[in-house]
Amino acid sequence: MSTDPELFDCIVIGAGVQGSFTAYTLAKRGKRTLLLEQFVLPHTRGSSHGQTRIIRKAYTQDFYTHMMEECYQLWAELEKEAGVKLYRQTGLLVMGPENSESFLQIKGTLQRCKAPTVSLSQEDFSSHIPHMRLAPGDGAIVDVSAGVLYADRALKTAQDLFQEARGVLRDQEKVVDVQPGPIVTVTTSAKSYRAHSLVITAGPWANRVLAPTGLQLPLEVVKINVCYWKEKSPGSYHVKNRFPCFLLTEGEEANEHIYGLPSNEYPGLVKICFHMGSPADPDHRDRQTDRSDVDILSRYVTRCVPGLEPEPAIVESCLYTLTPDHHFVLDSHPQHRNIVIGAGFSGHGFKFGPMIGKLLSELSLGEEPSYDLSPFRIRRFQGLSKSAL
Repeated sequence: MSTDPELFDCIVIGAGVQGSFTAYTLAKRGKRTLLLEQFVLPHTRGSSHGQTRIIRKAYTQDFYTHMMEECYQLWAELEKEAGVKLYRQTGLLVMGPENSESFLQIKGTLQRCKAPTVSLSQEDFSSHIPHMRLAPGDGAIVDVSAGVLYADRALKTAQDLFQEARGVLRDQEKVVDVQPGPIVTVTTSAKSYRAHSLVITAGPWANRVLAPTGLQLPLEVVKINVCYWKEKSPGSYHVKNRFPCFLLTEGEEANEHIYGLPSNEYPGLVKICFHMGSPADPDHRDRQTDRSDVDILSRYVTRCVPGLEPEPAIVESCLYTLTPDHHFVLDSHPQHRNIVIGAGFSGHGFKFGPMIGKLLSELSLGEEPSYDLSPFRIRRFQGLSKSAL
């Protein structure tokens, strides 16, 4: 291993959840790793901030559910290694028209993958899930092992363990140039670094970092309004009272895709969000002021969550980086195999952090990935990318 202080085995650009876990995995394997972040840590400008995320096996695609099996194990190992609680089991209540395609797909995936589930009929729903209404004609199934990840805590844990493994973390260094080659050169606002391999996990800024390499991916950045709703009767929806996370696959309004988490991070406030947003420039996020999603949520809360005030008490922001099919990008650069890309996590990638870190580190080391990555390859965008694939 080189002793040159500016030559690393790997540089990781972006210290969100995916980059932090990739860097940690590489450092744990003895690789001299540099993790670069453009903002002062911790920050709220990207996609990995906030206190909570849902962890679940409930997906319409089997490959995500299969990956989550090992991912739960990796989260448990991380908790044990760090001595920090990162996960709380609450179950995930999945609701939707009982004969709709998405609801049946999720139900089928959970059953095929032998995930623990409980089905709830219209008759026994209210006794099991008080303070919530199931719409007429909707089915309900509980993904039993699902729950809440403590996101900010998890991110800091990965970064702390990375540095304990002798990884180098540099924040407030914006990447301004990437020069491919057998040795990749990365220039930041502070200085230049070299490495045998590069992993780009730059979230909404992925295409800007990729631009000097001649590759642009079909990524769309959207701003999500993260809404918190006040309980009328404190404690009704609290995590300690066994209120679950929930997911509405379809609803009374077109493309209604709503998720919620029990009261936890703000006393007396429940996090309920619309899983879509409006296009935004990540450097000028707050210029996007569309609140049509908040209107949809207000109507939903009034109909189905009557124990909450129908207007949000707090509205925060988060950025999603979407691919056309909402599946991740986990692949090597088509022309430069020692540049690896993790991008387009489309608002559902946080729970996969330890697994993404493992897979991207394998790609950067030229190893056979632990899972079939064909759903995540860049070549699926033939005709959509702005450069040859």
